[in-house]
Amino acid sequence: MQLLLPQQCSGICFWLHVCSQKESLYLDRVRQMESARRSGRFRVERDVLDELKLEEVTQRKSYADIHSSLSEQLKNSLRCNVPYLKQSIVSRLPVLYWLPKYSVWDYGMPDLISGISVGIMHLPQGMAYALLASLPPVFGLYSSLYPALVYFFFGTSRHVSIGTFTVLSIMVGSVTERLAPDVDFQKANGTNITAEVDVTARDSYRVQVAAATTVLGGLIQVLLGVVKFGFVGTYLSEPLVRAYTTAAAAHAVVAQLKYVLGVSPTRFSGPLSLVYTLKDVCSLLPNTHLPTLLVSAVTIVLLIAAKELNSFLSSKLPVPIPVELITVKLTGFLHILHLCTSLSSPSVPDVSLFGEVIRDAFALAIVGYAITISLGKTFALKHGYKVDSNQELVALGLSNTVGGFFQCFSVCSSMSRSLIQDTTGGKTQMAGVASSLIVLVTILKLGTLFQELPKAVLSAIVFVNLKGMFKQYYDIVTLWRSSKIDLVVWLVTWVSTLLLNLDLGLAASVTFALFTVIFRTQLPAYSVLGNIPGTELYVDIETGIPGVTIFRSSATVYFANADLYLEALKEKVCKNDIKRAKRQAKREVIYGRWEYLKGGDPDCTSLGWMSELQDGDTTTLGSSSEDTLSHDLERVSLGSLGKWTWDIHSIILDLSTANFIDTVAIKTMKNIFQDFSEIDVDIYMAGCQASVVEQLEHGDFFSEKITKRRLFASVHDAVLHCLNHRGATTIPTYEPSVVQELTLFYSM
Repeated sequence: MQLLLPQQCSGICFWLHVCSQKESLYLDRVRQMESARRSGRFRVERDVLDELKLEEVTQRKSYADIHSSLSEQLKNSLRCNVPYLKQSIVSRLPVLYWLPKYSVWDYGMPDLISGISVGIMHLPQGMAYALLASLPPVFGLYSSLYPALVYFFFGTSRHVSIGTFTVLSIMVGSVTERLAPDVDFQKANGTNITAEVDVTARDSYRVQVAAATTVLGGLIQVLLGVVKFGFVGTYLSEPLVRAYTTAAAAHAVVAQLKYVLGVSPTRFSGPLSLVYTLKDVCSLLPNTHLPTLLVSAVTIVLLIAAKELNSFLSSKLPVPIPVELITVKLTGFLHILHLCTSLSSPSVPDVSLFGEVIRDAFALAIVGYAITISLGKTFALKHGYKVDSNQELVALGLSNTVGGFFQCFSVCSSMSRSLIQDTTGGKTQMAGVASSLIVLVTILKLGTLFQELPKAVLSAIVFVNLKGMFKQYYDIVTLWRSSKIDLVVWLVTWVSTLLLNLDLGLAASVTFALFTVIFRTQLPAYSVLGNIPGTELYVDIETGIPGVTIFRSSATVYFANADLYLEALKEKVCKNDIKRAKRQAKREVIYGRWEYLKGGDPDCTSLGWMSELQDGDTTTLGSSSEDTLSHDLERVSLGSLGKWTWDIHSIILDLSTANFIDTVAIKTMKNIFQDFSEIDVDIYMAGCQASVVEQLEHGDFFSEKITKRRLFASVHDAVLHCLNHRGATTIPTYEPSVVQELTLFYSM
């Protein structure tokens, strides 16, 4: 057995001691990590990352490397292979995706019950809303049949009910009455013109106008869907849409007053037409037909009572009681009792009308899509499936285009019918097919029965169905509490739609809503951030960082607010120093004037900028005008403050809120770097997204003085750099021990 020398024994003992120490430190470290894990507190150690180091670590690629060019995208779109062709066909014809998976056992009966319930609602609503479009009631049934069948093949929402809708019907009615007024169809009797109107000729031409508007609106929707403009509906915010539909309900009420009262007011179109129509109706109140008014009032009361009963018994009834259909049938049997067994034959719309209705068609396309996609996304979120916004635009466009060839007017999803389809258990688009079959049977067997209905009854149905829209006036109270700007958008939309009519009102509302966005980005909230001790969080609190100021804007910096950003930075960061400098400058200016009046020689070197005055300006100094004094004080700039002792040595611009930066903002950032360098204050930028960094490169922002070393991955990295770079030498007011503790604390 070999004996160990004393030196070897001591070495082994030392080695064992070191190992035990390392093991003890390791176990302590493990216990600390376990304790941190349980308490939810962790500590991350890494190097400070500026933009150059970040690019090295992440091997960041440029936008051009990640995204293919336009020519490559075009080439890829023209390539054709079997998987790509299959995917394209299924995406454009969604019925091929879900119909083979359809389970009759699971979905058949719920879809059938839901379809029957919705189909029963289609009948009275379609005929009533045809009156809003100033068309015969039977064309409302056509509009409830053909578009729903087309949507079955191309739509992606499982719960929306496509057909007539209040707002679109009113918009179509404004077009038909403008291009086909009663005055143009008065019958002539020899040399005298009687007050009788050729209703057949007038309605025939109005159907042509409505069909042309519908086809053109549908083509616009298809075109927008093909070029991926499905996001266009996002420009219609919820307050705007609700205010627009509320104002449209007011238009509907005024339009139906003539049927309820039994009077014949003059038809008006264009801005303020609602005011003129209401004024004319009020002047005709003494001529009210009392039996018509009585029928309307009784029908409204009965319908409201029946709807309230349906709501009360909703949990016990499998389907709602079709009170509207019962009312229509009871009044219909009092008139014509022979049957009609024909459908409308397709015909090409009058293309010559496209030029006159293109503005209205575009408005119909946008409003109809906005309502449909908003309802579709609501139900998709509720039931856990996805709605393709671009495909919905194509589906709705094809529904309107094909429907226009069958004398239908513009359609979209209905709020009330879609809710019934959802609450009665509808699962897929097959519910829409079932409701279309109900409408088809009605047209084939009872079509003519509904052509001579009392319009007062249909007007009463319109009044009752508008009850939900009138409840939207409660939005004023809600928005007053939540968002004043959204409230202003709501009120402006409501007023402009009432006064300017539906088409111009929509344009004015969208324009104003966009201006509110510009206004909010032009006047964002500027704040100086502080650190929450022990964290990497920097928020708008009073806890500051010695010598470092973090400045953040709540909006991106661009041409509309670049100057405001610079002024806010100087105001927030240099406010106390500039006030102190101006007080001293005021004393120096007054002292200079006093020395001049005494004939002395003021010390121009102590005045700074005053040494640069020309000989012709000396008379200005001798003046006692306060305006001159103010003018002199305004000449205090950041450069003239270089002699003052600053409380800060570094400013960090938090650009994490910026998603782009334009050339004006780039020049502003350059000016910030240049201005603050004159007073020996370092400027850093933090939180820039990759796209913003690339835009800075393209805008020639970086130079020898401004490098990517001035950009940091996060605000925390920038703060650590500032404290390590200048923190220990620029805080002379603190004790050395305090400086060391602060530096160690913020570097943890």
